[in-house]
Amino acid sequence: MNFEQFFECQLDGLRDAGNYRIFADLERHKGNFPRATRYSDGKTSEVTVWCSNDYLGMGQHPATLAAMTEAMERCGAGAGGTRNISGTNHYHILLEEELADLHNKEAALIFTSGYVSNWATLGTLAARIPGIEVFSDADNHASMIEGIRHSRAPKHIWKHNDPEDLDRKLSEVGPDTPKLVAFESVYSMDGDICPLAEIIEVCEKHSALSYLDEVHAVGLYGPRGGGIAEREGLMDRISVIEGTLGKAFGVMGGYITASANLCDFVRSFSSGFIFTTALSPALAAGATASIRHLKQCDLERRRQQQNVRLLRSKLDAIGIPYMRNESHIVPVMVGDAKKCKFISDLLLDNYDIYVQPINYPTVPRGTERLRITPSPLHSAEDLDLLVGALSELWSHCALAKAVA
Repeated sequence: MNFEQFFECQLDGLRDAGNYRIFADLERHKGNFPRATRYSDGKTSEVTVWCSNDYLGMGQHPATLAAMTEAMERCGAGAGGTRNISGTNHYHILLEEELADLHNKEAALIFTSGYVSNWATLGTLAARIPGIEVFSDADNHASMIEGIRHSRAPKHIWKHNDPEDLDRKLSEVGPDTPKLVAFESVYSMDGDICPLAEIIEVCEKHSALSYLDEVHAVGLYGPRGGGIAEREGLMDRISVIEGTLGKAFGVMGGYITASANLCDFVRSFSSGFIFTTALSPALAAGATASIRHLKQCDLERRRQQQNVRLLRSKLDAIGIPYMRNESHIVPVMVGDAKKCKFISDLLLDNYDIYVQPINYPTVPRGTERLRITPSPLHSAEDLDLLVGALSELWSHCALAKAVA
């Protein structure tokens, strides 16, 4: 087999379909989020980032940076190994205590990313609890799907955000069969929020473990940033709450919070935890500082929510179609892979606006979009420039506008 020819052919197929991904070469500006320097063809320019998952700009916050600097000066760069072999640092312990407190759980366990925390935890629970069957929301993230698949446990897919379908599927399994229900609070591509109370009621009815992914909600919702479960007053009724340190908290890493026994079980049996080098002390310290700040200050949350409302009202005024939801995510719907990439390229090249196109396989074909995430640090001028550019490009591409 000619491997190089095979690789080239597969990549050409992505290019022809408009789904080939190109990463913008950007350098974020310390203390000046959402500005960044773009490197392209030997030249540089300043761009405004509109698609960052650093939702609140906490990756640039003075408290985060000061904590990381202090930890680096005290401990050096790396953790020194896995948590089992010389890699556990006091900053890891402090972070886990902070996370357990955030979600009102007995314990927490940190991982190198949110992807790993989902994959490792779901894979371990579903593989090691005898006879367990997993019930997964149809729109769950790839990390959850991979963890469930890795476990080889029987799985059932229930209709997205449909507690009645979940109830039906759980009822089809014997009452003595252990069950695990995995779902998300905020779904990142559509921005929709799950009917949390109804799903929990179904889980409790069938004595199922409930596993809630809050990666796109922690830091952003609830009086202390504990997520949708905190906002709804339901944290104590959820078995496992999983989250990330790399989005609203602005750093890097993932975690679970749950009972002390469950966390210890995953710590003791999960290969994804046991054999992975630990987060650096600086990352752990930065995440801890970010969480502490957002627990006691809601200024960033309020400003972000205001900018989300402003953007939506401006898009409504000019008829740019976007997917309606109750979250902070604004998916502007293009519906064509090549046009989506074309608009993204023109925004970057002609307007110095960076919004990455979201195409298949991240979203279904025909639902291609620009996933816009307003932050508390975008200015009124930034909003006007973005909306004006979208209006011009919408006409240029002969795309349909929304009917008022």
